[in-house]
Amino acid sequence: MTERIKSVVIVGGGTAGWMTAAALSRYLPSDSTKITLIESEDIGTVGVGEATIPQIATFNRMLSIDEREFVRATKATFKLGIEFRDWGEKGDHYFHPFGTYGWDLEGTEFHHFWRRAQMAGDDTPIDAYCLNAAVASAGRFALPDGNPRSPLSKLAYAYHFDALLYAKFLRRYAEARGVERWEGCVQSVKQDSKTGFVGQLGLDDGREISGELFIDCTGFVGLLIEKTLGAGYDDWTDMLPMDRAVAVPCARVEPPKPYTIATADEAGWRWRIPLQHRTGNGHVYSSSYTDDEKALQSLLENLDGEPLADPRQLRFTTGIRRKFWDKNVVAIGLSGGFLEPLESTSIHMIQTAIAKLLALYPDRDWSEVDRDEYNRLLKVTFTHIRDFIVLHYVATDRKDTAFWRDRQHVPVSETLQRKMDLLQGAGRFFRYEDELFSVTSWLAVMQGQGRAPQRYNPMADSLSDMNLSRSLADMRKVIDQTTASLPTHDDFLQRFMASAPAGAHA
Repeated sequence: MTERIKSVVIVGGGTAGWMTAAALSRYLPSDSTKITLIESEDIGTVGVGEATIPQIATFNRMLSIDEREFVRATKATFKLGIEFRDWGEKGDHYFHPFGTYGWDLEGTEFHHFWRRAQMAGDDTPIDAYCLNAAVASAGRFALPDGNPRSPLSKLAYAYHFDALLYAKFLRRYAEARGVERWEGCVQSVKQDSKTGFVGQLGLDDGREISGELFIDCTGFVGLLIEKTLGAGYDDWTDMLPMDRAVAVPCARVEPPKPYTIATADEAGWRWRIPLQHRTGNGHVYSSSYTDDEKALQSLLENLDGEPLADPRQLRFTTGIRRKFWDKNVVAIGLSGGFLEPLESTSIHMIQTAIAKLLALYPDRDWSEVDRDEYNRLLKVTFTHIRDFIVLHYVATDRKDTAFWRDRQHVPVSETLQRKMDLLQGAGRFFRYEDELFSVTSWLAVMQGQGRAPQRYNPMADSLSDMNLSRSLADMRKVIDQTTASLPTHDDFLQRFMASAPAGAHA
């Protein structure tokens, strides 16, 4: 008979800790499982990740969270994609949309027909066939329509929100479901002398807490996974040399745009994220190519409004733990690994780690096979996202600074090179195991940075020129009409907020 784990201890709060606590409190039997979270008000959280991808809505639905309540509590706005500025060459801009480009025709992916038309002299940009891109450009928004025949069924969205408020929101959710929070700092860790498993934590006030499964959400410190168990770390700085960031919020000066902006800088890039109450700003950069003072100056000079707080400096090493799960400790969040938030994947990786833990949740037998599979799946997911981020740096013609010139010589994985060659050759794309980003994402970056497919799949010749022209025109008409019918993002948000429940609890 399976022996259940009866006590789970989460070390660290913040987004990772409270997302984990909320999910476990929702799915573990409350009558037989004790969940405890230890955090200290004296230890700050990173708390600058505010942009997400559409999968976050799945996580909230898993917890049966009311969307209106969530938007109200976290000061959220809606997000249709990311606008990239100055990435291919200075002065360029392109949009990476959620959702898809066009509609497949004759069993062949749409972008092959678009490329066929381009090669015949049609210079209509691919964004003209993307509802997300059109709606974002117009500053409009609506929720998707569940009717698959509706053009709005093609709309996909995520959120911008205040990560610290999200953690507080989930704390209320978790504590309402029995999670016990202990205030304090961990000063000592006791391990079993035979197995090396963590058994007990000693706090700074002398209290001790025992557990069976320990979740490490202590951020870059990796208190349990690294400082205690020595799981090891694979450094990916050779591919992604950014090692610092500075962040500062500023006052809003315009209605919030329904998308994130990522602007390439001399030695990295800057983000701009619109929330209801402020705009989040940051600069991710490599200290090998610029210094902290210059990076901060670049950030402050490009703010839309007055700064609302002192800048926060962060230092990090891009990479992953060699083991995300070692013995009876699972690392979730920054304690497991870090990738710069260029594609807003930080919170998604927390969500992924939680989902994999639920799927491979242990019992007291502590299956090595399950543990190995968890580690394999997380490594695969991190590696695919890493490759997609690297793509932004190597698919560029910028040579105006040493940083960008050196991006031409970045080592790329065999998988990344193969995907680039296939897509740039004839628009061919294959999604590998557990891969997050679809052909829409890869095509957006490749063609947006001057690496559009040189040819197309000959299967796209199945339509006559007349039928192809008519089909493309019909798609553009539907997208234009749908976009024009929608309210502005700000108007939609105000109406959405007005109908939200007054309470901010789950």
